[in-house]
Amino acid sequence: MANLPMLRKENILLNQPKADRESIIRRCGRMLVDSGYANERYIEGMVKRDNSFTTYIGNYIALPHGEEAYKVDIIATGIVVLAFPEGIDWQGTLAYLVIGIAAKGDEHIDIMGNVVDNLETGDDVEKLVREGTVEDVYKMLAGASV
Repeated sequence: MANLPMLRKENILLNQPKADRESIIRRCGRMLVDSGYANERYIEGMVKRDNSFTTYIGNYIALPHGEEAYKVDIIATGIVVLAFPEGIDWQGTLAYLVIGIAAKGDEHIDIMGNVVDNLETGDDVEKLVREGTVEDVYKMLAGASV
């Protein structure tokens, strides 16, 4: 297993232009693959997961991750972050923050809990996306053992 940090600052991309949901999921997956967190096949697992059950969790946040069958394609736990100040349509809801996850075991539950704890309201998310820096996002996720 690779010994990688869960989050790298270069995997936090702010001020992203609008795009469609599937393209964004694929981009998150590509970033996870390129960073050594997952194999290529994991990207399809992420798309399938969101198509079968939305990964939108509320408060303008989506957490795309792969279906259970694709966990074998995860090399190490990692996350990538994309921020969309204009918001994007996520199956009929508005998302400003997209956090792609590749998690060994149940580690994604800790990540999701930390996101929810630190971004309790939609206003918190909007402020982070519109005014926050890469360092702000990194520190917000640091409680998830990055």
